[in-house]
Amino acid sequence: MSNRHALLERIIAESQRHYAAYVLFNQAMADRLGLHPTDLQCVALLNLEEGPVSTGHIARLTGLTPGSASRLVDRLEKAGLAVREADPEDRRRSLVSLTPGVSERIGQAWDTPGTAYGEVLRSYTDAELELIADYLRRATRVGLDQAERLTSGE
Repeated sequence: MSNRHALLERIIAESQRHYAAYVLFNQAMADRLGLHPTDLQCVALLNLEEGPVSTGHIARLTGLTPGSASRLVDRLEKAGLAVREADPEDRRRSLVSLTPGVSERIGQAWDTPGTAYGEVLRSYTDAELELIADYLRRATRVGLDQAERLTSGE
């Protein structure tokens, strides 16, 4: 087996371990915050958005059906994590955003894990961090494309 082949196999195995560890971490964080893991992921994704988004956009972000995304938003509203407001350009549609202070509230729970992840990242050079960021961006795109392919029946 070539060195490259062995390295690729190692990367695939480590990627699978990383994903499994992240799922466990996400569940533990959600439990700590009293949320469902999908709700926590939605809060994290909404935090990355530039502004309010439609429930349909949330469905696309999370892979949920529109009805499930609407129920997720209902849960976030009930928990005081999100607000739903009428779209000023289309009154038939609503837009969802995080309530003020939610990022800080969730961020407090991230203090310890964030520090731990930060320590790992600080061990890399800027060039290595650029490479990691590029890989994550590209792997994310592949994952989204493959999820779309699988759910579209291809």
